[in-house]
Amino acid sequence: MKADNNLGIFCQPDDRKSCGACCGLYNYVDSSRSSLKERLRARTQRFRRLVKKPGDIEYYAGETLNNEDFKMRYEVIYCCEYLGFLDGEERKVGCLLHPAQNSGIDLRRVSFYGQELCAGHLCPSHHFISTSQAQVLIKIIDDWYLYGLCLTDIDLVKTYFRLLADKIGGELKPEVFDNAALKNIARQYFDWKIAWPFRSPETNRLGKYYFDGSQYMISYIDYARLGREISKFDTIFLSLSSAFKNAQEIELAEKLIWSNIQNFTDTYQSAF
Repeated sequence: MKADNNLGIFCQPDDRKSCGACCGLYNYVDSSRSSLKERLRARTQRFRRLVKKPGDIEYYAGETLNNEDFKMRYEVIYCCEYLGFLDGEERKVGCLLHPAQNSGIDLRRVSFYGQELCAGHLCPSHHFISTSQAQVLIKIIDDWYLYGLCLTDIDLVKTYFRLLADKIGGELKPEVFDNAALKNIARQYFDWKIAWPFRSPETNRLGKYYFDGSQYMISYIDYARLGREISKFDTIFLSLSSAFKNAQEIELAEKLIWSNIQNFTDTYQSAF
């Protein structure tokens, strides 16, 4: 969790969601919503029950490691055992060791990366996704699971907003998404990160990456084999973990993306 300076707004933007990706949240072989929710809930309850003073943390860690399946997609990314829910409504994920959770006492020195790195880390999204684009995501997504998946998928975010800007003739400002209809159209697009009909079912696939434990590779779509030119939506397809069986599926996928962009453009022009 990163929330020690103003840039932390990306990670802990409000009381409705947050992102725990840098703590390995999506790196478990089973990173489904139901599995992660059960995992985080159990940790949070265990931490509240067992940790009454700093000396209790080691016991908590041992119990967590003994009770969980820590099979990872990618061994180089550490899955932190101190990631849990920060609120009773289970809307925000974050560090159970953070001083905001422990009456001002910073317990992160016992974590795998240590207090200094945990407090100072900025994921690539802070450098490649503009503040205005992040603010749009904050406006339209109120779901910790989806928010983290989208915020950390730079291609998914930047390509979509570039395509919209090309159609509309300028970069969209965050306040545009105060319009409920436009917000819903954009949310439909980002919902595809979870519900894309052409998404690969392979558990070692996450966005454009696939893993064999110790290494990661960037996936690609063999358009030539399917008798197609490279799609203009290729980066989006890869971000959505697409696996197409034939050219007809690619055409249907393109129509879905194009329909969303055209619907947004038409609605925008009517509203403004």
